[in-house]
Amino acid sequence: MGEPGTICGRRRCLGKEYSCSMELSLAVIGGKWKPLILWHLRETPTLRFSALRRTMPAITQKMLTQQLRELESDGLLTRTVFAEVPPRVEYALTDLGRGIIPILEALCRFGKEFEARFGVEAADAPAPAAAER
Repeated sequence: MGEPGTICGRRRCLGKEYSCSMELSLAVIGGKWKPLILWHLRETPTLRFSALRRTMPAITQKMLTQQLRELESDGLLTRTVFAEVPPRVEYALTDLGRGIIPILEALCRFGKEFEARFGVEAADAPAPAAAER
């Protein structure tokens, strides 16, 4: 990592262009779904596609497939296909993927602190008006 304010040239790693390591990190694990996928794989040695999908009911099958492929391509998880009928596919974290878990745990702590500070309500409750916040 360079000094603060240092302008770095553009670089490329595994096809991802970036200027600093933070930008590369966000390219690898950023987005709405990748951190959640990694989070759900943290305590289970392997998870099947359908089990992962159940942990994130709002994700589409297409999006989950795309995110899993990207995480596999970037070396954060492995995909094992079993020659069975019906086919069985399992996903597991690699050592590199396990290395991100402490960072995700810190993000989870932040989310809990945020809830404690600003309160929590049921998602089906009406949202407060902007003036009430």
